[in-house]
Amino acid sequence: MTDLIHTIARSLDSGSVIPYLGPDMLSLCASPQVPATPLALAESMTSKVSVPHKIRKRLTQAAQFIENFKHRKSVVHLMNEAFAATPSPSPLQLALAASKVGLWVDTWYDDSMAAALKATPGVWSQVQGLSQSEHFGDWTGVYAADGSLRPDAPATAERLLYKPLGSHGPVGNYLVSDSDFVEVLTEIDIQTPIPAAVQAHRTGRSFLFLGCRFDDQLTRCFARQIMKRSSERHWAVLPDEPTRMEARFLLEQNITRIAMPLAQFSDALLAAMQVEVIA
Repeated sequence: MTDLIHTIARSLDSGSVIPYLGPDMLSLCASPQVPATPLALAESMTSKVSVPHKIRKRLTQAAQFIENFKHRKSVVHLMNEAFAATPSPSPLQLALAASKVGLWVDTWYDDSMAAALKATPGVWSQVQGLSQSEHFGDWTGVYAADGSLRPDAPATAERLLYKPLGSHGPVGNYLVSDSDFVEVLTEIDIQTPIPAAVQAHRTGRSFLFLGCRFDDQLTRCFARQIMKRSSERHWAVLPDEPTRMEARFLLEQNITRIAMPLAQFSDALLAAMQVEVIA
């Protein structure tokens, strides 16, 4: 396992790996102050708006009900409230931000990875997935590090934070309701919603999945399409025994499971990255 972690550290140092971050990355932050699971987010939203009991714990369905019977603006308002606080970046996020990585994929709505990039030197931009109900015909928005909207598409050589589900900052773009995902999933097989710069950067590179689970079809679909035409070697930190469908997905995508707690892996990887820097 030590050799594997040092291999990943060297890949980060060479820029040949793409960190793919999920909601459990918040478990490494000192005081997240934001929902850290789809269930927690659903409970946050439904504690403020009445929805049928049977969907209170189902995030996309609850968001769809609120969108249908209140307004899309109500969904955005609830999401903005839920993610108003910016978690302090974890040491691992800061290390990933300072590495030679050129693309970070972050599949949760909080601003902690953006905060990590702001805290480290270098120019970068953020690319967010956009809801078709609010931005029909536009699949992504591009924002400079200062939060200003960029009218141009990012160049393939730029450092990018890719938020396929949107994000709280800088303007509150979210893919969260059933209809949001239906629109994206009808096009994602032909890669339309995925920015050209992301498609170009992933070619030949490996993915390192951190804080992610693949125990539902939606997360598997996004991961499968984002990593398409990349390297044939990937890693995922999954401390819990995979479900049958997760195990099948890992095998299908040639993802090596690292069966250790995320916090333990973080400590080991940070130590290995320091060794690689000194070397």
